Amino acid sequence: MKIYDMIIIGAGHAGCEAALAGARIGCKSLLISMRKDKISRMPCNPSIGGIGKGQLVKEIDALGGEMAKATDATGIQFKLLNRSRGPAVWSSRAQVDRHKYSEYMRQKILSQDNLDFMEGEVSNILVSGGSITGVETVNNGFIKTKTVVVAPGTFLNGLIHIGLKNRPGGCYNEPASIALSQSLKRFGFEMRTLKTGTTPRLRKNSLDFSKLIPQYGDSEPEPFSFSTKSKLKNSIICHITQTNLRTHSIIRNNLDSSPLYAGIIKSTGVRYCPSIEDKVVKFSSRVSHQIFLEPESTDTDWYYPNGLATSLPEGVQKDMLHSIRGLERAEIIRPGYGIEYEFIQPTELCASLQTKKIAGLFLAGQINGTTGYEEAAAQGFVAGVNAALAVKNKAPFILERANSYIGVLIDDLVTKGTDEPYRMFTSRVEHRLLTREDNADLRLRSYGYDLGLISKAELEQVEKKKRSINNTIKYLSRHRIKPSSQINSILEGLGLSGINKVVSASGLLKRPRIRYQDLKELGVVSGALPVECERTVELIIKYEGFIKRQAASIKKMESIEKIKVPKEILFSKIPGLSLEIVEKLDKIRPLTLGQASRISGVTPVAIMLLMVYLKKYTK
Repeated sequence: MKIYDMIIIGAGHAGCEAALAGARIGCKSLLISMRKDKISRMPCNPSIGGIGKGQLVKEIDALGGEMAKATDATGIQFKLLNRSRGPAVWSSRAQVDRHKYSEYMRQKILSQDNLDFMEGEVSNILVSGGSITGVETVNNGFIKTKTVVVAPGTFLNGLIHIGLKNRPGGCYNEPASIALSQSLKRFGFEMRTLKTGTTPRLRKNSLDFSKLIPQYGDSEPEPFSFSTKSKLKNSIICHITQTNLRTHSIIRNNLDSSPLYAGIIKSTGVRYCPSIEDKVVKFSSRVSHQIFLEPESTDTDWYYPNGLATSLPEGVQKDMLHSIRGLERAEIIRPGYGIEYEFIQPTELCASLQTKKIAGLFLAGQINGTTGYEEAAAQGFVAGVNAALAVKNKAPFILERANSYIGVLIDDLVTKGTDEPYRMFTSRVEHRLLTREDNADLRLRSYGYDLGLISKAELEQVEKKKRSINNTIKYLSRHRIKPSSQINSILEGLGLSGINKVVSASGLLKRPRIRYQDLKELGVVSGALPVECERTVELIIKYEGFIKRQAASIKKMESIEKIKVPKEILFSKIPGLSLEIVEKLDKIRPLTLGQASRISGVTPVAIMLLMVYLKKYTK
């Protein structure tokens, strides 16, 4: 019998990152999924990144994950979002070729050393003495393993809804994972149900592009991966249209056939990506909603109407589409649908994503209550790394809120739990000016190296980048620019006012409309600094005051973040804590006083009582 260090259940974005991370760290791993041709599928929107999500992808890449590389290799349109706002919220997004993306990841999985792939279904997770012993599969029997990462996406007891009809399924025309759900329930996990949905898919030649507004990618696309050196290009154009009052009337007149409004779907859906039915009902004053028409691949004629997720009957979907400008003759290749699926309340997890009940059992992705490819991949990476570290009897890898979006994502989940699909946003991140996209490698590359996922050459590259940035900042702070007719002429040519006294180059760069590249025209700097460093230098100088304040805030919080809460502590013995707070602390079992302070309902007074008690407890 073959014995594995790690078995990963599910080959979606979470499962693939977990499998690659574990295998690359040196663990003998097995990835089990129902279909080999569906590895790393994109059942919803074929895009990677977005507001708050681009940061996750960059961080996965900085640590040694694969998603960013796959995106650069298969992207067909690239954009940097939120350019009109501050750099703390700039986020990359790419439309990708869903077929090529899946093929890229499939090749990575199948060619990875230490990683086997099995097409099959896991029916049971086996435990002895509170620890993982193996899994039972439908067709291949018992397989022994030391750790298991469960990443089933929406397949866990999934139920697909189209109109008032429903059927079990994890994706369109694919079976749900029912036996695995029953296996997990036997362990006594707190399991609930969530809902998500997708849009109808449309045939390209049935769309009237003359009536649609084109949306172009960036003229100079920026890569997601810090390893990508080749220039990227946009190979497609997306388009925009809008719903109208007639569309809304069709939807309202058919709400009785919507499973959401007929009471058939009782689960909570994605608040920030609602169905078109939800939009029309909850935002009744709106006369239109924007629809983005996005190609799914350069090799097929499938189009994704982003913004039209629905579970209405197929006939109603057709009428709704035909009421929209440019879609009057739209042909539905596959109808939109809603799907309900089970998840485990993430407060059942440690920050390593290992379950508290069972040693060696890790959960990643939608099973933890999240939505989105990027959130899933980030969790998969962390779960895979920690499963591997558990096999090697090493301390878990845990990122902090102060240094990463991934740290915020996981801390939110395991500390607060969720009652709706959790989506990452920049607004959730307290120190987002310090955890920008452009500096993800500067923040996290060394962690990846320590894990064995980043090479020495890659680490040296980022160390060189750090030196270049720091040396340039020092130079700009020392370099003085004297007023002259030539300098002022250049400034005025840039639409800026001239200078009448000596200023430092960094002081000039702090002006709102001055860019680093303008300093080249002034003769202050040469073009020797790599382009990827120029933006970082500019942002550090322009936002120096804000950055210092956030750094001071982090330092202030470190005092309670570093206070460990012993595993064996009995919260019921702490004088002054209410029964409700004791129950919450017992449920979460915070690792630090900082984590305890973020538990919903745990008051500042309770934290003070806990702090006083810990000082006596540790003496």
